[in-house]
Amino acid sequence: MRHTAFKSYDIRGRLGVDLDADLAYRIGRGYARVFAPALVAVGRDIRESSPELAAALARGLADEGVEVKDLGLCGTEEIYFAADHLGAGGGLMVTASHNPIDYNGIKMVREGARPISWDSGLGQIHDLVMAGDFGPAAAVPGTIAPCDIRPAYVEKVLSFAPAAALAPLKIVVNAGNGAAGPTFDALAPALEAAGIEFVRVHHEPDSAFPNGIPNPLLPENRAATAEAVTAAGADFGVAWDGDFDRCFLFDETGGFVDGEYIVALLAQAFLAKVPGARIVHDPRVQWNTQATVAAAGGEAVVSRTGHALIKAKMREVDAVYGGEMSAHHYFRDFMYCDSGMIPWLVVAELVCRAGRPLGELVAEMRAGFPSSGEINFHLEDPEAALARVEAAYLEGAEEVDRLDGLSLAYPGWRVNLRKSNTEPVLRLNVETRGDRGLLEGKVAELSALIAG
Repeated sequence: MRHTAFKSYDIRGRLGVDLDADLAYRIGRGYARVFAPALVAVGRDIRESSPELAAALARGLADEGVEVKDLGLCGTEEIYFAADHLGAGGGLMVTASHNPIDYNGIKMVREGARPISWDSGLGQIHDLVMAGDFGPAAAVPGTIAPCDIRPAYVEKVLSFAPAAALAPLKIVVNAGNGAAGPTFDALAPALEAAGIEFVRVHHEPDSAFPNGIPNPLLPENRAATAEAVTAAGADFGVAWDGDFDRCFLFDETGGFVDGEYIVALLAQAFLAKVPGARIVHDPRVQWNTQATVAAAGGEAVVSRTGHALIKAKMREVDAVYGGEMSAHHYFRDFMYCDSGMIPWLVVAELVCRAGRPLGELVAEMRAGFPSSGEINFHLEDPEAALARVEAAYLEGAEEVDRLDGLSLAYPGWRVNLRKSNTEPVLRLNVETRGDRGLLEGKVAELSALIAG
């Protein structure tokens, strides 16, 4: 039976119930046994339990003879970068990102920052951890030493958008009292020297999260950024989640920019730099992205949702960029990994080069391809609801796609329905070709049918 903290791609759970220092120690030893790295990077977010868990994880690795480079407080993408930059055998990040305050977890990658899934090592780690028979520590234990890769990381991130091309702009940045603040402060001087002005909100890391768990995807968490943008007369705003592997953008009016439009904007920006490149996207909402990529002379490639799947598809087709509507953005020149610092820089450059505000750029896309945003239905029987939709709408569909859930396309509209892998939830996304009235009508129809 699988331990509740072990998920398909990472480890997450409630402190003292699913996850504690003893389990973290055993995970460290299990990771070392499965991947046999000589060197790994370890980092942590700001949560109160993270230093203890990271220390236990490092001890487990060291007791297997692994040399551990401790990055301390950092973002998940800094662990990705460190794994590659240091030529390490992998990296482990203690973080619960946007989960409730009594949770924590561990994200891990192998050499080259390649993802790990249940079928590519995580399941083996689980079995070793559950057996618990590691025996004595290595005769020559590994060392645990602090390591500062941030200057090299900053240089890498800033290479995606030259500072001189970004001014003059005023940008609100909201770290949500998570891990983003110190890393942003390392990036800021070069940008400020070029003439960019930043307005910092909830900037200091604080394990108590006095302004709520940093998860800007929740509508109730957006007001602080939106209000700061309008108060400052800023060009746009950026807000991060707890480990800043996702960033969320707000236009000059304080309006939240839905993730699918950011995917298209970033695709447009990269195709201007790399003509004819391939762009990978998820299938939940895709018409605007596909139209944008085609207009820019690129090739759109669809992938199932999920970071390991997107990264694998990007490597397979040599895509320059991949994006999900959930605000995960992946970059070929960043080890095919997701970053929360690169996207807003690239968008800033796009806004400056276009000479038009972000809201105006997005408004054109919204008008051309309105979308519902993801609507979640908590149901006793998601399978039955999905069957009802299929029975009612399958006939007459021009396209039927089961790559990721059920997608049905018609001349003027398209729907994607996906079941959650972890809870009894059905996720609905609807998009149309320029018809907001049709969008609202189809959302209402489908919602009634799903609710039963």
